[in-house]
Amino acid sequence: MELTSMGYRGIVKDGVVVIVPSVGLPDGTVVKIEPISTPECRTLAEQLGDLIGSVSDLPPDMAQHHDHYLHRAPKR
Repeated sequence: MELTSMGYRGIVKDGVVVIVPSVGLPDGTVVKIEPISTPECRTLAEQLGDLIGSVSDLPPDMAQHHDHYLHRAPKR
């Protein structure tokens, strides 16, 4: 099998690499995939930033005793 320097661009969509634009490589073609960029990863706090502090009437010890308030577990 001969390797060539020909390259294609693609994106990952639902876990599958999609070559853009489609070039019609035949099934069974062996390819080499190297990421050239990755999406920026945001922290959970960054992803949910709009929700943080949006509920104002929680008990002051909600963080410490959330199981008590959500599931009626005894406070520790």
